[in-house]
Amino acid sequence: MKLGGREQARFLATPDLSAAGVLFYGPDAMRTALKRQDLIATIIGPKGEAEMRLTRLSGSDLRGDPAALTDALKAVGFFPGPRAVLLEEAGDGTAPAVKAALEDWAPGDAFLVVTAGQLTPRSPLRKLFEGAKNAYAAPIYTDPPGREEIEAALKRAGLTQVSQPALTDLYALAQTLDPGDLRQTMEKLALYKLSEDTPVDSDDVAAVAPMLGDANLDDVINHAADGATEALCAALPRLAAQGTTPVSICIALNRYFRQLHAAAAHPQGPEQALTRARPPVFGPRRDKMVRQARHWGSRRLENVLRQIMDTDLALRSARPVPAAALVERLMMRIAIEHRRG
Repeated sequence: MKLGGREQARFLATPDLSAAGVLFYGPDAMRTALKRQDLIATIIGPKGEAEMRLTRLSGSDLRGDPAALTDALKAVGFFPGPRAVLLEEAGDGTAPAVKAALEDWAPGDAFLVVTAGQLTPRSPLRKLFEGAKNAYAAPIYTDPPGREEIEAALKRAGLTQVSQPALTDLYALAQTLDPGDLRQTMEKLALYKLSEDTPVDSDDVAAVAPMLGDANLDDVINHAADGATEALCAALPRLAAQGTTPVSICIALNRYFRQLHAAAAHPQGPEQALTRARPPVFGPRRDKMVRQARHWGSRRLENVLRQIMDTDLALRSARPVPAAALVERLMMRIAIEHRRG
């Protein structure tokens, strides 16, 4: 039997232990490893491996002893509780041994978890699990996790109270992070909320999310976009003292105001544009950019982008120019233009 994405999320939450086992396969070894890790933890619990209720085998172990898999499934453990057998790095060469083990499986035997890499539709191992009445085939794709998977991950991390905006932010974050980084972010979020009983909100997600850029430079750009001339005057010298080059500032300005322009011109509104951006924008930063996009409007932002482009061309020209002064003047012009809106 084949498990789709939603069915996999439900299966991981409440495994069908009346079945003999499941095959996880796909091109991304990290995603496959996380899936089987979650399933085994659900089946045997946190102390299962210490109580010797988990047996690990590899595909190479079955080459010299094909019966080892069947023996492991039928072994009787010293400690009570469900048992699992993990067969890693399985390939089509292990299909005969796995087939014999599935056919010989009986209620009370250990649950079999098999992991493999990418398998073609003609793969004997894949066809074995897809056609078995007492086992499942679970393909692991490289698509970002869906909402059900994110909600299940939050539940495993002990986060049962999550606001809808925070869930939207996590879903947007999942579009750009790899599974390992996303899991670490969930764990950090659980630790961050450990002593609180309030629901997770967007500010909490923003506090633990991986940094996607230079915060100091972002602050200076926001001063310009918000028309905060006094804060901008105080921040520019500190930014220069940190060694940030005028070209780097100009590039960051161009990237930020292009994103603002895309948000302001989006037919479904700035919120949709920023949520679908790569990387996504969420939390307080998204709220600030939505407000800025609406204040500036697409036409005024086009004028700002022209000024940034002119400054960038001047910085890259062969003739000598006061680079720092050009960029500082550009940012002050942008801040003053904001106040005219």
